[in-house]
Amino acid sequence: MSARHPFVLRATLVAVLATSAPASRAQSMPGGDMHSADGAMSGDMMPMAHMKMTTLGPAHAGDAVRAAAIADTLRGAIEKYRNYHVALDEGFVIFMPKIPQRVYHFTSRPNAFRSIFSFDPARPTSLLYRKTGGGYTLVGAMFTAPNRYGPKDLDARVPLSMAEWHMHRNLCMPPKDRELALYPSGDAPPLFGFQGSIATDSACKAAGGRFHATVFGWMVHVSPWETDPAKVWGTHEDEEERGATGH
Repeated sequence: MSARHPFVLRATLVAVLATSAPASRAQSMPGGDMHSADGAMSGDMMPMAHMKMTTLGPAHAGDAVRAAAIADTLRGAIEKYRNYHVALDEGFVIFMPKIPQRVYHFTSRPNAFRSIFSFDPARPTSLLYRKTGGGYTLVGAMFTAPNRYGPKDLDARVPLSMAEWHMHRNLCMPPKDRELALYPSGDAPPLFGFQGSIATDSACKAAGGRFHATVFGWMVHVSPWETDPAKVWGTHEDEEERGATGH
Protein backbone atom coordinates (compact mmCIF):
# COMPACT_ATOMS: atom_id res chain seq x y z
CA MET A 1 0.00 0.00 0.00
CA SER A 2 1.35 3.41 -0.89
CA ALA A 3 2.05 5.53 2.17
CA ARG A 4 0.72 8.53 0.28
CA HIS A 5 -2.65 6.93 -0.39
CA PRO A 6 -3.61 4.83 2.66
CA PHE A 7 -7.27 5.68 2.35
CA VAL A 8 -7.63 3.95 -1.00
CA LEU A 9 -7.25 0.72 0.94
CA ARG A 10 -9.46 2.09 3.70
CA ALA A 11 -12.29 2.64 1.22
CA THR A 12 -11.81 -0.84 -0.20
CA LEU A 13 -11.94 -2.48 3.21
CA VAL A 14 -14.96 -0.46 4.28
CA ALA A 15 -16.83 -1.55 1.17
CA VAL A 16 -15.92 -5.21 1.65
CA LEU A 17 -16.77 -5.32 5.34
CA ALA A 18 -19.95 -3.29 5.12
CA THR A 19 -21.43 -5.18 2.19
CA SER A 20 -20.50 -8.61 3.53
CA ALA A 21 -22.37 -8.17 6.81
CA PRO A 22 -26.06 -7.38 6.32
CA ALA A 23 -27.85 -5.97 9.34
CA SER A 24 -29.56 -9.24 10.23
CA ARG A 25 -26.23 -11.05 10.16
CA ALA A 26 -24.53 -8.38 12.22
CA GLN A 27 -27.13 -8.62 14.95
CA SER A 28 -26.44 -12.35 15.38
CA MET A 29 -22.65 -12.30 15.26
CA PRO A 30 -20.81 -13.90 18.19
CA GLY A 31 -19.40 -11.49 20.74
CA GLY A 32 -15.86 -11.52 19.39
CA ASP A 33 -16.98 -10.91 15.83
CA MET A 34 -19.53 -8.29 16.79
CA HIS A 35 -16.67 -6.14 17.99
CA SER A 36 -14.59 -6.64 14.84
CA ALA A 37 -15.82 -3.40 13.32
CA ASP A 38 -15.01 -1.50 16.47
CA GLY A 39 -11.59 -3.11 16.61
CA ALA A 40 -10.97 -2.25 13.00
CA MET A 41 -10.69 1.40 13.93
CA SER A 42 -10.14 1.58 17.66
CA GLY A 43 -7.87 -1.33 18.51
CA ASP A 44 -10.17 -2.64 21.26
CA MET A 45 -10.01 -6.42 21.81
CA MET A 46 -7.52 -6.76 18.96
CA PRO A 47 -5.24 -9.82 18.86
CA MET A 48 -1.68 -8.50 19.11
CA ALA A 49 -0.75 -10.37 15.93
CA HIS A 50 -2.90 -7.76 14.19
CA MET A 51 -1.78 -4.80 16.29
CA LYS A 52 1.33 -2.66 16.50
CA MET A 53 1.56 -0.07 19.27
CA THR A 54 4.01 2.57 20.37
CA THR A 55 5.22 2.45 23.95
CA LEU A 56 4.96 5.25 26.46
CA GLY A 57 8.33 6.97 26.44
CA PRO A 58 10.08 9.19 28.97
CA ALA A 59 8.54 12.59 29.57
CA HIS A 60 10.33 15.59 28.12
CA ALA A 61 9.98 19.21 29.13
CA GLY A 62 6.80 20.64 27.70
CA ASP A 63 5.15 17.31 26.81
CA ALA A 64 2.26 17.68 29.23
CA VAL A 65 1.64 21.29 28.23
CA ARG A 66 1.72 20.42 24.53
CA ALA A 67 -0.64 17.45 24.97
CA ALA A 68 -3.04 19.59 26.99
CA ALA A 69 -2.99 22.28 24.30
CA ILE A 70 -3.86 19.68 21.64
CA ALA A 71 -6.78 18.43 23.72
CA ASP A 72 -7.97 21.99 24.40
CA THR A 73 -7.89 22.89 20.71
CA LEU A 74 -9.68 19.69 19.77
CA ARG A 75 -12.36 20.15 22.42
CA GLY A 76 -13.24 23.60 21.14
CA ALA A 77 -13.23 22.47 17.51
CA ILE A 78 -15.54 19.49 17.96
CA GLU A 79 -17.96 20.95 20.50
CA LYS A 80 -20.47 21.63 17.73
CA TYR A 81 -20.47 17.94 16.82
CA ARG A 82 -22.21 17.00 20.06
CA ASN A 83 -25.15 17.24 17.66
CA TYR A 84 -24.17 14.36 15.39
CA HIS A 85 -26.39 15.71 12.61
CA VAL A 86 -23.91 18.58 12.25
CA ALA A 87 -21.13 16.06 11.67
CA LEU A 88 -23.17 14.27 9.02
CA ASP A 89 -24.10 17.56 7.36
CA GLU A 90 -20.40 18.49 7.17
CA GLY A 91 -19.47 15.27 5.42
CA PHE A 92 -18.43 12.93 8.21
CA VAL A 93 -19.38 9.37 7.27
CA ILE A 94 -20.26 6.65 9.80
CA PHE A 95 -17.92 3.66 9.60
CA MET A 96 -20.09 0.51 9.29
CA PRO A 97 -23.23 1.95 10.94
CA LYS A 98 -25.28 -1.26 10.74
CA ILE A 99 -22.82 -3.36 12.74
CA PRO A 100 -23.10 -3.10 16.55
CA GLN A 101 -20.06 -1.32 17.98
CA ARG A 102 -19.05 0.16 21.31
CA VAL A 103 -17.61 3.26 19.64
CA TYR A 104 -18.71 4.48 16.21
CA HIS A 105 -16.26 6.37 14.01
CA PHE A 106 -17.61 9.26 11.93
CA THR A 107 -14.78 9.85 9.44
CA SER A 108 -13.93 12.91 7.36
CA ARG A 109 -12.08 12.01 4.18
CA PRO A 110 -10.77 15.57 3.68
CA ASN A 111 -9.36 15.57 7.21
CA ALA A 112 -7.91 12.11 6.66
CA PHE A 113 -6.17 13.31 3.52
CA ARG A 114 -4.75 16.38 5.28
CA SER A 115 -3.37 14.16 8.03
CA ILE A 116 -1.06 12.50 5.50
CA PHE A 117 0.88 15.74 5.14
CA SER A 118 0.28 17.75 8.31
CA PHE A 119 -1.22 17.72 11.79
CA ASP A 120 -4.07 20.03 12.80
CA PRO A 121 -5.54 19.42 16.28
CA ALA A 122 -8.76 21.10 15.14
CA ARG A 123 -9.26 18.64 12.26
CA PRO A 124 -9.42 15.05 13.55
CA THR A 125 -9.78 12.27 11.02
CA SER A 126 -12.70 10.75 12.94
CA LEU A 127 -15.20 11.73 15.60
CA LEU A 128 -16.00 9.04 18.19
CA TYR A 129 -19.56 8.43 19.32
CA ARG A 130 -21.45 5.99 21.50
CA LYS A 131 -24.91 5.00 20.33
CA THR A 132 -27.58 6.15 22.77
CA GLY A 133 -31.25 5.50 22.12
CA GLY A 134 -32.11 6.95 18.74
CA GLY A 135 -28.91 8.93 18.31
CA TYR A 136 -25.23 9.24 19.16
CA THR A 137 -23.28 10.85 22.01
CA LEU A 138 -19.89 12.40 21.22
CA VAL A 139 -17.09 11.00 23.42
CA GLY A 140 -13.92 11.97 21.58
CA ALA A 141 -11.97 11.97 18.35
CA MET A 142 -9.21 10.15 16.51
CA PHE A 143 -6.10 11.48 14.82
CA THR A 144 -4.25 9.52 12.14
CA ALA A 145 -0.75 9.58 10.67
CA PRO A 146 0.95 7.83 7.73
CA ASN A 147 2.17 4.29 8.34
CA ARG A 148 5.67 5.35 7.23
CA TYR A 149 6.02 7.49 10.36
CA GLY A 150 8.53 6.51 13.03
CA PRO A 151 8.52 7.38 16.74
CA LYS A 152 10.02 10.85 16.22
CA ASP A 153 7.37 11.74 13.65
CA LEU A 154 4.53 10.53 15.86
CA ASP A 155 6.00 12.29 18.89
CA ALA A 156 6.08 15.52 16.90
CA ARG A 157 2.30 15.25 16.55
CA VAL A 158 1.35 13.94 19.99
CA PRO A 159 3.96 13.34 22.72
CA LEU A 160 4.73 9.63 23.08
CA SER A 161 5.09 10.14 26.81
CA MET A 162 1.35 10.93 26.92
CA ALA A 163 -0.26 8.75 24.27
CA GLU A 164 0.12 5.36 22.61
CA TRP A 165 -0.48 5.28 18.87
CA HIS A 166 -1.64 2.02 17.30
CA MET A 167 -1.64 0.50 13.83
CA HIS A 168 -3.47 -2.51 12.41
CA ARG A 169 -1.30 -5.01 10.60
CA ASN A 170 -1.09 -8.54 9.16
CA LEU A 171 -4.68 -8.52 7.94
CA CYS A 172 -5.94 -11.40 5.78
CA MET A 173 -9.19 -10.65 3.98
CA PRO A 174 -11.18 -13.61 2.60
CA PRO A 175 -11.55 -14.35 -1.10
CA LYS A 176 -14.15 -12.13 -2.74
CA ASP A 177 -16.53 -15.07 -3.16
CA ARG A 178 -16.22 -15.96 0.55
CA GLU A 179 -16.66 -12.59 2.22
CA LEU A 180 -19.09 -13.96 4.82
CA ALA A 181 -16.14 -15.96 6.16
CA LEU A 182 -15.37 -12.80 8.12
CA TYR A 183 -18.32 -13.75 10.33
CA PRO A 184 -18.23 -17.52 11.04
CA SER A 185 -21.36 -19.04 12.51
CA GLY A 186 -21.58 -20.66 15.92
CA ASP A 187 -18.40 -21.02 17.92
CA ALA A 188 -16.10 -21.48 14.94
CA PRO A 189 -13.04 -19.25 15.39
CA PRO A 190 -12.57 -16.69 12.61
CA LEU A 191 -9.73 -17.16 10.15
CA PHE A 192 -10.00 -13.83 8.36
CA GLY A 193 -10.25 -10.19 9.32
CA PHE A 194 -9.19 -8.23 12.38
CA GLN A 195 -10.13 -11.06 14.75
CA GLY A 196 -8.84 -13.83 12.51
CA SER A 197 -6.15 -16.36 13.35
CA ILE A 198 -4.34 -15.84 10.03
CA ALA A 199 -1.55 -13.31 10.47
CA THR A 200 1.07 -14.18 7.84
CA ASP A 201 1.28 -13.70 4.10
CA SER A 202 1.97 -17.38 3.46
CA ALA A 203 -0.98 -18.60 5.55
CA CYS A 204 -3.23 -16.04 3.91
CA LYS A 205 -2.22 -17.14 0.43
CA ALA A 206 -2.77 -20.78 1.40
CA ALA A 207 -6.32 -19.89 2.46
CA GLY A 208 -6.92 -18.00 -0.78
CA GLY A 209 -7.09 -14.67 1.01
CA ARG A 210 -5.73 -11.18 0.35
CA PHE A 211 -2.95 -10.12 2.70
CA HIS A 212 -2.26 -6.55 3.86
CA ALA A 213 0.89 -5.97 5.91
CA THR A 214 -0.54 -2.73 7.33
CA VAL A 215 -3.90 -1.00 7.06
CA PHE A 216 -5.23 2.46 7.87
CA GLY A 217 -1.93 3.93 9.15
CA TRP A 218 -1.27 5.12 12.70
CA MET A 219 -4.16 6.15 14.96
CA VAL A 220 -4.61 7.67 18.40
CA HIS A 221 -7.81 8.34 20.36
CA VAL A 222 -8.49 11.47 22.39
CA SER A 223 -11.22 12.06 25.00
CA PRO A 224 -10.85 15.83 25.43
CA TRP A 225 -13.59 16.24 28.04
CA GLU A 226 -11.73 14.08 30.55
CA THR A 227 -9.69 15.89 33.21
CA ASP A 228 -7.15 13.13 33.96
CA PRO A 229 -4.46 13.13 31.23
CA ALA A 230 -4.31 9.31 31.41
CA LYS A 231 -7.98 9.22 30.46
CA VAL A 232 -7.69 11.95 27.84
CA TRP A 233 -5.21 9.81 25.91
CA GLY A 234 -6.43 6.37 27.01
CA THR A 235 -8.23 3.90 24.76
CA HIS A 236 -11.96 3.35 24.94
CA GLU A 237 -11.24 -0.20 26.06
CA ASP A 238 -9.57 1.38 29.11
CA GLU A 239 -12.70 3.45 29.69
CA GLU A 240 -14.95 0.39 29.68
CA GLU A 241 -12.70 -1.40 32.16
CA ARG A 242 -13.03 1.65 34.45
CA GLY A 243 -16.80 1.68 33.96
CA ALA A 244 -16.70 5.02 32.20
CA THR A 245 -19.74 6.16 30.25
CA GLY A 246 -18.24 9.01 28.31
CA HIS A 247 -18.33 12.72 29.09
